[in-house]
Amino acid sequence: MTRAQGANDDGAGRAAGAGRAAGRRAGDSGTRETILAAARRRFAAHGYDAATIRSIAADAAVDPALVHHFFGSKEQLFVAAMRLPFAPGELITAALAPGSRAPGVSAGEQLIRTALRAWDDPVIHSTFLGLLRSALTSEQAARMLREFISETILGPIAQAARADGPAGAGKGAHAAGDGDAVAGGGVVAGSGAGGAGDNTDAEYRAGMVASQVLGLAVTRFVLALGPVASASQDDLAATIGPTLQRYLTGEIRAASQGAADQGG
Repeated sequence: MTRAQGANDDGAGRAAGAGRAAGRRAGDSGTRETILAAARRRFAAHGYDAATIRSIAADAAVDPALVHHFFGSKEQLFVAAMRLPFAPGELITAALAPGSRAPGVSAGEQLIRTALRAWDDPVIHSTFLGLLRSALTSEQAARMLREFISETILGPIAQAARADGPAGAGKGAHAAGDGDAVAGGGVVAGSGAGGAGDNTDAEYRAGMVASQVLGLAVTRFVLALGPVASASQDDLAATIGPTLQRYLTGEIRAASQGAADQGG
């Protein structure tokens, strides 16, 4: 962004003005890159959760409003800093949105197809593979990726699990309109034992989905295990989609645990 462009942008002008008033760096053409460099250092050193917009702005000697102006949210800042071509959380949310999938396609199949299509994009593939390999060899990188996935990806999946929970799993399941979240055409089950309406249960389901999808990524791209690496998207979707759907909506707890939960 040039100075002329910055002057024509009211939002940038206000943010830069606030920065100058505080004795900080103006929003010149190098400010965006300075913020990105500060973000990479902060994310790498402190992880995703602890790297706040305010701390990154302080490292870059700019006003936090300027960070919001350039990037909007911490997720978008992470995406730009890590050179990801899209925000994974937004992709997952769109994939699980009501009406997003064709008739007869389950949420599980939609999820795995979305991941496979993204991974096969050359730009995404290169960046994702680098992050994945780093996470497997560095605890620092693993923590950063773990926190990012937990905050931006598992949330939408857990929401889908709460909305599309196993039929009859919760007691007192009721129609939408009473403040319940709805996703993919499903209504949140009640809070009975084992029901997907339970936050802990939904988070466990989301974690199991992540274990399957990330496990596939490692097997297909890092280990490059022959049959998995060479399998088509259709074959993988047919194989893994039903498993993801069971994680989202099927029975996932041991019978003895369910009985104990009901007894409690």
